[in-house]
Amino acid sequence: MFHSIQVGDQQISPIDWEMSPDLTFGTFESWGGRERVRNNSERIYYFFVDNWGDTPKLCLMERGVKHAKIVATVKAPLSMIKDCVEHQGKAALFERSYAINDEIRDWLIGNVLDGGNSSLIIPEYQRQAVEDMGPALPKASAVTGQIERTILPSEEAIINDDQIEGVIKRYNFFDNDLNPEGRFDNILVDNGDKATVTDLKTGLMWQRSGLDISSIRTMQKEIKELNQEGFAGYNDWRLPTLEEAMSLLEPEKNNKSLYLHPCFTKLQAFVFVSAQRKPGGYWFVDFKQGRAFWSSGTIPGGFGRLCRKID
Repeated sequence: MFHSIQVGDQQISPIDWEMSPDLTFGTFESWGGRERVRNNSERIYYFFVDNWGDTPKLCLMERGVKHAKIVATVKAPLSMIKDCVEHQGKAALFERSYAINDEIRDWLIGNVLDGGNSSLIIPEYQRQAVEDMGPALPKASAVTGQIERTILPSEEAIINDDQIEGVIKRYNFFDNDLNPEGRFDNILVDNGDKATVTDLKTGLMWQRSGLDISSIRTMQKEIKELNQEGFAGYNDWRLPTLEEAMSLLEPEKNNKSLYLHPCFTKLQAFVFVSAQRKPGGYWFVDFKQGRAFWSSGTIPGGFGRLCRKID
């Protein structure tokens, strides 16, 4: 059913009644959860209930590959929205966005869509937000005192399931599942180029941003091209080892909902590392969930945040 809705000067059609917040990660962040997502520029529209504030509200979402924007809220009966929330059961604290129920769907079709009451639709005009990169980091010259450097493994490795906990606990890395009391204290300094930071504790220079989501084969090609271009003046960038990437995990979430220092961008929520797993798969570090995990290295794969050893 190709229903349409008028949001300001924009007519949106069709509405995807099958999409829900639960399906969005596998569909859009991982790109490939559903065959209908054909390219980066495609947009899908669906309604959901936002229960993050004091009062739940009905919203229209515009979603694409690594793209999410609320385009409108709908002035639906509050009692109907609250009834939808109450029937969600016991929800986890980190997830309060819900799929709409049949009652809300029927109300939308009968009152809002296809030339319905436009006064019930409140467009959301969003200004592009500038990402908060946290407080200014010190320069290396401002760091005084002797630093006891921790030398982490820097070579590619094979790590089995029964070894991962030992690897994490050896360096007391934070991991929500395997070492929730862990903590590794970095000494991050500003390199003055807005593109990189250096951790004096490990002797590693890091990208503040990183590489877009791709398969491991595509990422290896992009790393080669980046080194040929001499990113930030260097040509020895590489994927971090599992230990090196785990060293960036922080035991508390920042204001971007990542277990990571805010000097790093939020786009690379989970990253490839150079460790593989037997009998198959690649290891990743997930800054959103605060843990190491393994998965396939094929499409969509993962993001990249590269590092290099300082002299």
